[in-house]
Amino acid sequence: METPLTLYDRLGDDNLKKLLDTFYDKVFESQVIGHMFKSTPKEVIKDKQFCFLSQFLGGPLRYNQKYGPPKMRMRHLPHPIDQAAKEEWLSIMKSSIDTLDIDSDFKETLYACFPNVAEFMVNR
Repeated sequence: METPLTLYDRLGDDNLKKLLDTFYDKVFESQVIGHMFKSTPKEVIKDKQFCFLSQFLGGPLRYNQKYGPPKMRMRHLPHPIDQAAKEEWLSIMKSSIDTLDIDSDFKETLYACFPNVAEFMVNR
């Protein structure tokens, strides 16, 4: 029996990198959440997110190997994340996913991974 493909397998590194390039270009321009990201170089943030999403989507444990256990809620506590920030983050993620050259059903499946995680990061 063949093992089903993970979301990571279906997306692939190239599309994940494209997604993050688009996403963080938009995030850094956002009037709502951009300020939360400006103290860290964009390439560092993109690398951390690439490593995290690789394993979050069922791929290699890059984040654990490079940065240790994700502990995402703890890592986000210093940032004031309210409902408006969450909605902005999700909107930017959705519009970034929509730029990928993947089928629309997979876009919906991929986006569906994020709302619960985003809600978990709300701390204000």
